[in-house]
This record gives sequence, C-alpha cells and structure tokens, in this order.
Amino acid sequence: MLQQRTIKSLTRAVGVGLHSGQRVELTLRPAQPNTGIVFRRVDLPEPVDIPVNAEAVVDTRMASTLGKGDVRIHTVEHVMSACAGLGIDNLYIDVTAEEIPILDGSSASFVFLLQSAGIELQKAPKRFLRLTKPVEIRQGEGAAEKWARLDPYHGYKLRFEIDFSHPAVDSTGQTYEFDLGIGNYSRDIARARTFGFTKDVEMLRSNGLALGGGLDNAIVMDDYKVLNSDGLRYDDEFVKHKILDAIGDLYIVGYPLLAAYSAFRSGHGLNNLLLRELMQRQDAWDIVTFDHVREAPQGFAQSALAW
Repeated sequence: MLQQRTIKSLTRAVGVGLHSGQRVELTLRPAQPNTGIVFRRVDLPEPVDIPVNAEAVVDTRMASTLGKGDVRIHTVEHVMSACAGLGIDNLYIDVTAEEIPILDGSSASFVFLLQSAGIELQKAPKRFLRLTKPVEIRQGEGAAEKWARLDPYHGYKLRFEIDFSHPAVDSTGQTYEFDLGIGNYSRDIARARTFGFTKDVEMLRSNGLALGGGLDNAIVMDDYKVLNSDGLRYDDEFVKHKILDAIGDLYIVGYPLLAAYSAFRSGHGLNNLLLRELMQRQDAWDIVTFDHVREAPQGFAQSALAW
C-alpha cells in the first residue's frame, strides 16, 4: 500500500518571525500514524496543541494564522508547504513563540530540516482528499476580480497567475503551472522567497507586521527593481512563491489533495475560503487510500527524498 510518512528523528532550527520579529525556536518531532500535522506552543505555562484543519485558520492578513482559544501561531504556510512537498503526513511542530521562523523566506530550509531528520514510512495507508466535483470561490469585479478553484484530477497540480504592475515582476513570468507528478518540489518550488515592496514597509510596520523582514529573508523591491544583491533564484520566482504559499495553505485541509488547483490573484484569505467551501460541499470530495503503489498518481509513489 501507499504508506503514511513521518520523520525518523527530531530536528531543530532557530530564527525570527517575519512579522513579529521575535526570536523563536522550532522543533520538528515524529508523530504516530493518523496524527496529522500538529502545531504546539511550548512557551506557555500549559503547552497548547493546534491540529491543522481549515477551521483552525483564524487570520489570513499577510500569512496563514492558526488559533485555538486565545493562542495563535502565525505564518505556518512555508513549513506546511514543505510538509506537503515531501509527503509528510504526521508531524509535531513545536514553537517557543507565536510565529514560525521565516528563515530564508522560502520553504527550502524546512525541506532541508525534514530531509536531514530522515523520512520514515509508517504502517498505515496514506489518506488523500479526492475532488469529485469542482469547487470555486470568486471575489470582486473587473480589475479587482480574483478567484481560486479546485477541479477533479488524478494527481496534484497547481496553476497560478499573478497580476503585478511593476517593472521587476513584469519582466518575469506571471503564470506558472506545477504538477507534482512531473516536477520536483525541492528543485522547482521550494527555494522561491516571499517578496515585498519598500513603499509598503512603513505601513506594514506601523501595523505590527514585517518587523523581522529584510533582504536576507525576502525579495525586496523599490519602484523599479529588485534590491537584493544576489538577484532572483528563479526567473519566475514571484509566481513560484505564490504556488509555494498555495501548497502550504491548501495542506491545512489535513490531507494531501488529489485535485487541480487554479487561481488568479489569490492569497491566503481566498485559499482558506476555498477550503472552507470545500468542507461544506461534502458531495464534492471523498477520502481514498491506495492498496497498491501502482494505483497511486505519478509523483505520490516516489520516494520522499526524491521530491
């Protein structure tokens, strides 16, 4: 059968939160089959566990934030993207502050941590959420329109189109499609960094956001160009980071998807609305397993270390 996955041993990293600027220690720990991905605030008098699911998302301004009661964990999308890209089903993610460390602004550092800990196959069938009918969310009209959609597909692919009127972005691809069965997440997606504009920094910081952001963990642009001395990691790094974010946002549903995702100008908020709509539409999906690896879509049957 196609098996669930966790990591073989715990692994740690230290960094700062992109928005809070706080120092935070992150520990990734193995978890038993059918645990799912569980975030844990270990800095509190009584540790609080927050299992990922669409309803646990309590804020989507600039990042995906999970909450339980008054407890929050911000900016979970990059580590969730790495878990999805490597096929990790079960994991505890311990943090000592209210935000996941931004590290280098991509998911590559999380991929490195997971691979360094080793991938372990577990004696339980991997469970997928399979789309059986289309689900779509649309907002706005005309120039303000944005949308996100899931369609049935025997595999997992994502197509994203961004729409930024900026010289540095216009000179790169604003549309990209990634298919897990053909592409390689670690090579093609994981190194794409978050990005922002200097003109927005003052406004964000006045609202308590982007306090930990800088040239070492984001692509920063003025009105005309990229300010990072090392330039871009991919020719189309901007739209690839939106794909990276979407993979992480969608994995919050709690299962790997068998679906085709497509979006125009979507973000964390619209991605979560799409998941919530999906959960309401119980006729549009089912949970499936594969008794034989050969029955699974191309890509999911590969070794995790190759992804």
